[in-house]
Amino acid sequence: MAPPRVLSVAGSDSGGGAGIQADLKTMLALGVHGMSALAAVTAQNSLGVQGVWELPAEAVRAQIRSVVDDIGVDAVKTGMLSSPEIVSVVAAELARAGAPVVVDPVGVSKHGDPLLAPAAVETVRRELLPVATVATPNTDEVRLLTGVEVHGVEDLPAAAAAMLALGPTWVLIKGGHLRGDAVDLLTDGSTEVELRAPRQDNAHTHGTGCTLAAAIASGLASGLDVPAAVRAAKEYVTGALVAGFALGGGIGPVDHGWRWRR
Repeated sequence: MAPPRVLSVAGSDSGGGAGIQADLKTMLALGVHGMSALAAVTAQNSLGVQGVWELPAEAVRAQIRSVVDDIGVDAVKTGMLSSPEIVSVVAAELARAGAPVVVDPVGVSKHGDPLLAPAAVETVRRELLPVATVATPNTDEVRLLTGVEVHGVEDLPAAAAAMLALGPTWVLIKGGHLRGDAVDLLTDGSTEVELRAPRQDNAHTHGTGCTLAAAIASGLASGLDVPAAVRAAKEYVTGALVAGFALGGGIGPVDHGWRWRR
């Protein structure tokens, strides 16, 4: 029998630490079959993003339909979508696919480089988030999408409520940018799950958000419910962070194969 099938709709990271490359590595590590619909190409390394080239929206649509109509999908993960046209096409195609969707609303890179056009923010709010089974914003993305500022763990519930108002079924507010333990809050508005892990003394964290969202999608495709998929993904990402390694002259990637090497 074929393994569960997960489609990533995202951008390419030429350095291999984030984006489509990180998603496919995560999916392989977690025992699912990864597929891809490329939305943009970046020239990117450990020092930052040197260039971004979007694909035509119709090329993104064609990739999604090619996969969905023949192979099928058990879950979908979205990452960097960059333009309003691409966001709109992806939202429509994912509503048509009928599979659980994990939306990582990527706004900027690890180095602070913009990856979402300002004009696309409203399209993410209006069209993409309402089709999300789980949205996984960090605190910067919460501010971009809702205007809510998160200064500490005590602000996570308000951030989650603001995100849920935009339409996702569940939201995972990632508190990794805050001080202290890495605390995330998962909620659907009635159930709340706090996920806490010790902060790792490792600067090599490139690809963390992509990896987490891809791991959640892999769990959902494998039949886990949302809280169980998020817990398993958090465990996997924490191990990948511990094993993150230096690569190039800047921020190295998390280690997607840490379980094999351990």
